[in-house]
Amino acid sequence: MTALELSRLQFAVVTVYHYLFVPLSISLSALTAGLQTVWWRRRRAGVDDPRLGRVTMLVGKLLMATFAVGVVTGLVQEFQFGLSWSAFAEYYGDVFGPTLAVEGMLAFFLEATFLGLWWFGRDRLRPLVHLATIWVVAVGTLISAYVILAANAFMQHPVGVALDPATGRARLADFGALLTNEVVVASFPHTIAGAFMAGGALLLVIGVWRRWLPSASEASTLAASGSEAASSRPDEAPTWRLLARVGAWTTLVGGVAVALTGDALGKVMTEVQPMKMAAAEALYETTSRAPFSVFAVPLPGHTQPVSLDIPWLLSVLATGDPTATVQGIDDLQAQYVAAFGPGDYTPWIPVAYWTFRLMIGFGVLATAVAAWVLWRTRRGRDLEPTGRGWFALGDRWLVRFLPVIPALPAAAATVGWLFTETARQPWLVFGLFRTADGVSPTLTPTELGLSLAGFALVYGVLAVVWVRLVLHVSRADLVDLHPDPVEAPAPDPVLEPSY
Repeated sequence: MTALELSRLQFAVVTVYHYLFVPLSISLSALTAGLQTVWWRRRRAGVDDPRLGRVTMLVGKLLMATFAVGVVTGLVQEFQFGLSWSAFAEYYGDVFGPTLAVEGMLAFFLEATFLGLWWFGRDRLRPLVHLATIWVVAVGTLISAYVILAANAFMQHPVGVALDPATGRARLADFGALLTNEVVVASFPHTIAGAFMAGGALLLVIGVWRRWLPSASEASTLAASGSEAASSRPDEAPTWRLLARVGAWTTLVGGVAVALTGDALGKVMTEVQPMKMAAAEALYETTSRAPFSVFAVPLPGHTQPVSLDIPWLLSVLATGDPTATVQGIDDLQAQYVAAFGPGDYTPWIPVAYWTFRLMIGFGVLATAVAAWVLWRTRRGRDLEPTGRGWFALGDRWLVRFLPVIPALPAAAATVGWLFTETARQPWLVFGLFRTADGVSPTLTPTELGLSLAGFALVYGVLAVVWVRLVLHVSRADLVDLHPDPVEAPAPDPVLEPSY
C-alpha cells in the first residue's frame, strides 16, 4: 500500500474507533442530567422515588468510563492532522485551529472539570449545585460536538475562508459563516439523534439483562456463547425495568429523529455535493422521477443489475419533489472535469451504495427492537423469555441477542460516516483541496504501517478495558443519589476562642 492509502486507513481506524465513544458521551451526559433533574424536582415536590436516583447514578458511572476512553482516543485523532496530514494542516490550519481549540478547551477543561465535580461532589455539594455540574457537562458536550461538526462541514462545503496572497494559505475570514454552514446546521441534529440511539440501546440492554433473567437452559446457552447472565435483588427489579424503558424510549425517539433529520440532511447534501447522492444510488444517468433501489444484484451477462426499486423515492429524498430530476454520475463527472481539470471525480460506488443502505437498515432494526420492548412492557407487563407462544419466542430472541443490540446504532453511525467521507472523494475539502495533496510528504509506508499496528494494539487494550468497566458497572448493586442537602457543620464550642 502507498503512503496515501495507509494514511487514509490509519485516519479511518482512529476516527471510527473514537466515534464509538463520542455518541455515548453525548447521550449519557444528557440523560444523566435529565434523569437527575426529574429526581430533584420530585424531591422538592415531596415525592420520594429512589429508582430515579439509582438510575441516574448508573448512567453517570457509564458516562465516566466512556468519557475517559473518548478523551484519550480523541487526542490521537486530533494529532493525526499533524502526523499524517501535515500538508493539509499547513494549508488549512488557520481554519481548523479555532474549532480544535474550542473543542479541546471544552473537553479537557470544562467537561472534565465539571464531570469530576459531579462525581466527587455527590456528598459534598447541595443538590441544586450538584445538578448544575452535570448540566454544564451535557451542554459542553453538545457545544464540543457542534464545533467539530462545523470543521467537518467545512470539508463537505467550504465557506468562510479566503486565500492569503502573501502565504498562499487559506485563512479563516468569517468564523460565523463557518459555524452557520448549512451542512453543519443539518448534520448536527442528525448526529445528536444518532447519539441518543446509541446511548438508549446501551441502557435498554443493561435494563433487560438485569430485569428479565433467562431460564436455566437459556443461561447455559448464553454461557456457551460467551455471554453471562446477571442476577439482581428483587427490590432492584423496578429500577432495572425503569432503566430498560428509559433506554427503549430514548432509542425509539432517537430513531424517529434520525429519519426526519436525515431527510433534511439528504436534501442539503444533494445541493452541495450532488455526486454523493448519485453515488448513493449508483445513478449513472440523469433521471427524472428517479427511483430508489432497496438493493441491487449484478448478474453475469447483463448490463443492468436486478434491483428492487421504490418509484420516485430518490427524487423525494434528493429534493422533496417526486417529479424532480436527479443528476447522474456521468454528467457530474463531465462537469467536474470542465471545472477542475482532468481526473476521476467519481467515488467508490459500491462502498457508497451499500454503506448508505446499511446505515438505514441498522438504524431501522435498532428502532424496531426498542418499539418491541416498549410494547411488550406496556402498562406494567413483563417480557416472558421463558414462556410459550409467539410473543415469548420474540422475547427469547431478544434476550439471546442482547449483546448485539448496542452494536446496531454503533454500526449505523460507523457506516454513515464511512459513506459521508468516502463518497466525498477524491476531495479532502470539496472543490478546493484533493486528498492526495494533503498527506505528509516525508512519511514512508513502513512508518505508517508500524504506527497503525501500534494504534490497533493500544486501542484493542482500551476496548477490553472499557467493556470490562461497563460489565462491572452493570453487574454492581445500585447506588442511591444523595437525598439530603449538605448543611454547614455547627461550630465546635471546644474550639471556639474565649476572650
